[in-house]
Amino acid sequence: MAAPERIAPPGEDKSDASASAEKQPHPPPHRPSTARSLIRDRVGSLEILTVLLLLLLVMNEPLTELLAAPALATWTTVFVSVMVQAVPFLVFGVLLSAAIAVFVPRSFWARALPRHPALAVPVASAAGVVLPGCECGAVPIAGSLIRRGVTPAAALAFLLAAPAINPIVLTATAVAFPSNPEMVVGRAVASLIVAMIMGWLWLRLGRAEWIRLPQRPDLEGLPRGEAFWSAVRHDVVHAGGFLVIGAAAAASINVLVPQRWLQTLADQPLLSVLALAALAVLLSICSEADAFVAASLSQFSLTSRLAFLVVGPMVDLKLISMQAGIFGRRFAARFAPATFAVAVGVAAVTGLVLL
Repeated sequence: MAAPERIAPPGEDKSDASASAEKQPHPPPHRPSTARSLIRDRVGSLEILTVLLLLLLVMNEPLTELLAAPALATWTTVFVSVMVQAVPFLVFGVLLSAAIAVFVPRSFWARALPRHPALAVPVASAAGVVLPGCECGAVPIAGSLIRRGVTPAAALAFLLAAPAINPIVLTATAVAFPSNPEMVVGRAVASLIVAMIMGWLWLRLGRAEWIRLPQRPDLEGLPRGEAFWSAVRHDVVHAGGFLVIGAAAAASINVLVPQRWLQTLADQPLLSVLALAALAVLLSICSEADAFVAASLSQFSLTSRLAFLVVGPMVDLKLISMQAGIFGRRFAARFAPATFAVAVGVAAVTGLVLL
């Protein structure tokens, strides 16, 4: 039933009465509890883990028989080997990347670069050596560099070089290819060349309106300790998730795809380079772990696997989405295809010369 209308006393204007009635606080609407909200409030990660453990206990015998199948045993072996080798480098790189992002002032990069844009590009590319992190952390850092006055060409060169030539990634590459140390040199040289070419291309062809500058860094305004652990949690969850997907895809390729198909593809030099470059885009593996996935694709040539290592940290699905979110869709639509073409070409030439 509707509430009775308030009657204004003598001498009070009716409009004043209605205005005072509007000022009275209204009780919040009652929202009945739903089954979904009850489940969300009462079921957490501990409950989910408990249910999974109980399922493992109940399904112990069926799972044991399933894992005994030769194909699944091979898949599990490849998956576990990739994860065991890659996870230490991933965690170590995330910790160092978070420490540099939080404790090193962002203005340091602007002061360290030459003022001339053409000279700033190679210096920014080489500066990627001092950032032990993956491409997930390089994108927001490059955005903050542009926002603080660094020329976009230098910031983009840093964005491409940092995930590929830092010491963590090169060390992981050396561990993944113990019998082919030239892969480390090839990856560093090719990645550095691609970063400088793309920086100079942006000076020549890029336009300022293609970049939508970032509004603010994610960690700005937080205490240093909280910002550090927030960056660590974010990078571990995101990079670790893509690592699991990449390891599962590599294991699936080794098991599901007939070896004669892979061998036919691997025997075609140009086609194998393009195939692994496209695979790097689709898998979106963290640069600190992609070397172990590339090493597992042993049927392909070193040149095609070098293309996988050069393209992956510069162009993949997660990077394209991150670049579109930070710099804008117009930027990503132009920058990603150009980087892919340059990276494939430089990796192929580098492989022919060094490998």
